[in-house]
Amino acid sequence: MENEPMAAPAGRGSSPVYVLLISAVAATGGFLFGYDTAVINGTVGALERHFLAGPGRLGFAVAAALLGSAVGALIAGRVADRSGRVQAMRMTALLFAVSSFGSGVAQTLWAFSAWRFLGGIAVGAASVIAPAYIAEVAPARMRGRLGSLQQLAIVTGIFLALALNDLIAHTAGSPDAPFWFGVPAWRWMFWVEVLPSLVYGLGAFFVPESPRYLVATGRADAAASVLARLGEPDVAERIKDIQKTVAGADRPRVKDLRAPRGLLLPIVWVGIGLSVFQQFVGINVIFYYSTALWHSVGFTEADSMRITTITGVINILTTLIAIASVDRFGRKPLLLVGSVGMTLTLGTMAWLFAHAPLDVHGSPVLKGADGTAALVAANLYVFAFGFSWGPIVWVLLGEMFNNRIRGAALALAAAAQWVANWVVTLTFPGLSKIGLGLAYGLYTAAAALSFVLVARFVRETKGRELEDM
Repeated sequence: MENEPMAAPAGRGSSPVYVLLISAVAATGGFLFGYDTAVINGTVGALERHFLAGPGRLGFAVAAALLGSAVGALIAGRVADRSGRVQAMRMTALLFAVSSFGSGVAQTLWAFSAWRFLGGIAVGAASVIAPAYIAEVAPARMRGRLGSLQQLAIVTGIFLALALNDLIAHTAGSPDAPFWFGVPAWRWMFWVEVLPSLVYGLGAFFVPESPRYLVATGRADAAASVLARLGEPDVAERIKDIQKTVAGADRPRVKDLRAPRGLLLPIVWVGIGLSVFQQFVGINVIFYYSTALWHSVGFTEADSMRITTITGVINILTTLIAIASVDRFGRKPLLLVGSVGMTLTLGTMAWLFAHAPLDVHGSPVLKGADGTAALVAANLYVFAFGFSWGPIVWVLLGEMFNNRIRGAALALAAAAQWVANWVVTLTFPGLSKIGLGLAYGLYTAAAALSFVLVARFVRETKGRELEDM
């Protein structure tokens, strides 16, 4: 049996701090998600030189983790529904530790890609498990803020990956230079991830199982104990509500997401749309390629790494804005405002890159005011994404599906997100060779279309119980 807390009288012994702590443990998976996906940023140049990789092979190596993430997201939904959210967390932590160690010891680019694929499975699993678990343990009045912890953890992981990459490279002299024990610095950038992976795995032994999962597997008494500890004012009534939403059902399967005519349920299409547009606006180009991007348009490599680190800080600060406002203003208004902000800032970057003079290699060169304008636009874009589409999509994916289909629907939506991420990551090097103006023009169009998606199809979920979805 999982680590259930002792029963407490309904409505007593509740602790917002307790709910925050167990949500933070789940969100540690998001931290590793962010670190693992961003650590590649500072190593791209070193990988290219060490493995003598051309653009195609290099792009595949960078994107290998994203393919793994799509697989991991699909697998995680089934594992979480069969073995429980907590057991899935423990398995994910192990995958993170093994893959980060393997990525650092890889001797060929293909071996490196394989280890990154394995790490991607862990990332994809974390992208499903954390929002599902947090949504299922959080009281309705706090669910938006606690759900946003996932994105805060992701962007914190991104920032620390970028900051540690910068620190290690600066200390060693470059990502290629020897660091501790004569091992190249870029390998240590991956090995750092082993420690938080172990912390995540250990923390997963001290959190209770989701009460919705416990009810679905016939352990209503254990679920009642968890709900009492979480501060549910009427445990018996909540248990009845949960039982109604899972009564008589087998474990969720992807086929349960089909509409009567064989297509997916409308709510599942909305989840997929949110996931795809979160990536098609090009946010991860900033975090995977920004060091190389800024270097290519005229900034030094050292300055480029520091610019990327500053961008990571902005991402964290804006996520805090989302946490403070999501339960006050709601999900839909923040998404709409974010779409407008991203459209304007991405459009500015597209125009600047399209009209910049080219160097002898055909790359745009931003000088003087144009360089400053591009930096400002890029960071305002991250700001617009950070308080809206970054955290709010994860909040919605965790809460918009009913208890019956949550695991399977979230898995499918998250898998679509990782496929979209892979497409953007794999195509950016080629698009950038054609023209950065074209690449950012496409991301601008996606941002504009994201406004239409939200305005027409997204419903507000603020303050609603999961059983009412």
